[in-house]
Amino acid sequence: MRRLLLLSNSRNPGREYLEHARDHLRAFLGSSPRRLAFVPYAAVTFSWNEYAERVRAAFAPLGHVVESVHEDDPTDVLRHADGVVVGGGNTFRLLEQLERADLLSRIRGRVREGLPYIGWSAGANLACPTICTTNDMPIVEPRSFAALGLVAYQINPHYTNASLPNHGGETRDDRIVEFLALNPKVIVAGLREGSLLQVEGGSVALLGPHPMRVFRRDAAPIEARPGDVTEVLS
Repeated sequence: MRRLLLLSNSRNPGREYLEHARDHLRAFLGSSPRRLAFVPYAAVTFSWNEYAERVRAAFAPLGHVVESVHEDDPTDVLRHADGVVVGGGNTFRLLEQLERADLLSRIRGRVREGLPYIGWSAGANLACPTICTTNDMPIVEPRSFAALGLVAYQINPHYTNASLPNHGGETRDDRIVEFLALNPKVIVAGLREGSLLQVEGGSVALLGPHPMRVFRRDAAPIEARPGDVTEVLS
């Protein structure tokens, strides 16, 4: 039974790191202390040590221990974990490092066995079939764009349909339409800031204050309100 909590972002303006999601994290992980395997590989402009400490500080009030996969043998860290946490940053860097460490299939296998998975931003995109709906620049080249495939649809984290005045570049909607033109059978979930998807087996719930924009090829986008969104993503 798959259990996933997929966040658009890690920080809301004026709030501490992951504070906006704290109640959802608490409910998802439960009250019993857990040992969480953290994947810091998406960090680029700061160290993995710094990232691990930041995430430890966020999960400590919830009573959980965070052990980063870069601090010991990654396979052992994952083997003994009660949950896996994948942080945001650059999605291409995250995937490249997971390929190098041979952790993609290991994480996939454990989550399919029921290990809880938490990911934000790049970590949420990694749960999809591919990373092709990331917003990031390809600053490194992974062997493939194939990701964990823990859900059947694509997530676009940090989704916004804002259009900047006097800006001639494509909007986020334009980019997603381009993706769907070449991937016509795929569903894309535009996950706004402060929003989360919670997957429990075959059920999906949208959490947070905002609707989610759902894209399909040759169809108008749907605004799905918080609550059960299983059908709209099927």
